[in-house]
Amino acid sequence: MVHAENTTENTPVTANNVTSTTDVEDLKRTRSGSFSVPKAKVLRPFNTSEVKILLLENVNETAVSAFTKQGYQVETYSKALVGDELIEKIRDVHVIGIRSKTKLTKQVLEHAKNLLAIGCFCIGTNQVDLQAAAKQGVAVFNSPFSNSRSVAELVIGEIIMLARQLGDRNMEMHQGVWNKVSKACYEIRGKVLGIVGYGHIGAQLSVLAEAMGMTVYFYDVLQIMPLGQAKPLESLDELLAIADYVSLHVPETEDTKNMIGEHEFKQMKEGAYLLNNARGTVVQIPALTKALQSGRLAGACVDVFPKEPASNGPHFDYYPELLACKNLILTPHIGGSTEEAQRMIGIEVSQSLTKYINDGTSLNAVNFPEVDLRAIREDDKNTVRVLYIHQNIPGVLREINEIFADHNVEKQYSDSKGDIAYVMADIADVTDLKSLYSAIIQTRANIQTRILY
Repeated sequence: MVHAENTTENTPVTANNVTSTTDVEDLKRTRSGSFSVPKAKVLRPFNTSEVKILLLENVNETAVSAFTKQGYQVETYSKALVGDELIEKIRDVHVIGIRSKTKLTKQVLEHAKNLLAIGCFCIGTNQVDLQAAAKQGVAVFNSPFSNSRSVAELVIGEIIMLARQLGDRNMEMHQGVWNKVSKACYEIRGKVLGIVGYGHIGAQLSVLAEAMGMTVYFYDVLQIMPLGQAKPLESLDELLAIADYVSLHVPETEDTKNMIGEHEFKQMKEGAYLLNNARGTVVQIPALTKALQSGRLAGACVDVFPKEPASNGPHFDYYPELLACKNLILTPHIGGSTEEAQRMIGIEVSQSLTKYINDGTSLNAVNFPEVDLRAIREDDKNTVRVLYIHQNIPGVLREINEIFADHNVEKQYSDSKGDIAYVMADIADVTDLKSLYSAIIQTRANIQTRILY
């Protein structure tokens, strides 16, 4: 929407306005011709208190603080919302922030008439219908790398716990049973770790495992330069055949769904261990249960499941046979659940969302063309930024540039992704915002248009 008055003024913190006493003295001695960066114009075509943010699933306080600092309305919930409750809450919000439990389907998104962006405060985005969001002009942002260290550290802990059967010993002690044994308990030094998926988590894990004295092999569908002494293998079967521990770190795709099943367990060394901190759909639970019951696997760690409860509580009763297995460590999808990771995720995603709301910048959007322009200068009083999301069909740029023809286009950038395209243009000498806005939204391909000034 176009609002006629900018009621909020914020001055960005830059090197130009944060100085110490020493800096001031240095500046006095600086030559008069020294280079200075012009201040950026604060683009805010709205009262920030009109922007409504809905944060679910206990999104970290760093995000809440960042949005509050912008002046946005922020409503928070500690749990996921579903059904009619979710639909009612999403109706008039401009941004919704979720983690892994809230499902934003096409049917839910159809009710979100004011929605500009979705923030996934986690790695994955499979809980959002990305195509449906894009077709509505809704950009989706996530944080693909901020919890990598937390997950890698957890895996190292799990490997040691499996090697020493600590899960079983812990449960026995809680039951009053003293069971001091060394049989089938091992050091991890000298053992082979096989990593499936050598992305940010897999690569960090390989470094930590080598530091513990493990030999690392990995398999990835992409050619990736290994860190340290890690060695790539050409096939999954080759890795399964030599690894004492197999750790999964792949995204959820059609290719990775049911990736590990009965065939793969037969390829693994007898007495090996499996760790799944990737996605619940990657491992077939019945096949895993059978491999543990038969002794084919000596143990396993599972942090993610095909079906997971929407909230905390005594709800996890989907896999009774699996729960009865020995040397099995189960955790409730907490791979990235550390204070450090959640803080970084909160900062990263809130920054992406704020830049998109305030400036139109769509860098790092997962379902959307990535577009950005340098800032409009503060002294460019009548320059506005047009954000035009449209169907990716022929002739649209000609139409939009005909509308711009009576103005000077200072800078313009356009990109497309699938059926969606995004034009960002800074237009000078604009005095009639309503006419410009009206002309743009009447174009045949318009999905969503905003004008920032």
